[in-house]
Amino acid sequence: MKKVLIFITDGFADWEASYVSAELNKPKTNFQVQTIAIDKEPKISMGGLTVLPDYSLQDFSYELEFTMLIIPGGTGWREEKNHQASKLVDFCFDKEISVAAICDATTFLGNHGFLDDHNHTGNSLPYLKEGAPNYRGDEKYKDEQSVSDGHLITANGSGAIEFSRDILKKLDVLEGEELTDWYNLFKKGYFPLV
Repeated sequence: MKKVLIFITDGFADWEASYVSAELNKPKTNFQVQTIAIDKEPKISMGGLTVLPDYSLQDFSYELEFTMLIIPGGTGWREEKNHQASKLVDFCFDKEISVAAICDATTFLGNHGFLDDHNHTGNSLPYLKEGAPNYRGDEKYKDEQSVSDGHLITANGSGAIEFSRDILKKLDVLEGEELTDWYNLFKKGYFPLV
């Protein structure tokens, strides 16, 4: 069973990882989704869901094998205490473990230099520059819903479906027409508007 970790904070945007976590957790995929946070205290999402993290940075074994780190956005990324996650992201970059960040999690990555050498997106370039004073990736910024570049996937806050599609493709969970059909279902619905 391959593990995918989702980093959660108080105020995490629960919907931003919900499409992909539901797909990854299906028995046929051979993936298991688990959560990690700075500590083992319950985290309350923006939607009011209480989640007890499976792992904490305080006692995390970097010998644990996992395939991807997904980082949803939310209100917690403006809190300095959550920036401890940069150690885990740094580990992922060093080991070529994929990192997928959306919304304000991209701002967190930008502030710690993780976006500078990769094509990426975020909530907007001005937003990213304002929220991440250490960001130096202007030339690699793309005005797109989601951008996949090597082991890095980034998305803006309105791109949860595109973000999920890029993750599912990266992990080879869905591909080709099956991935297109999945995307169209969640993007356009059963009865798309003409």
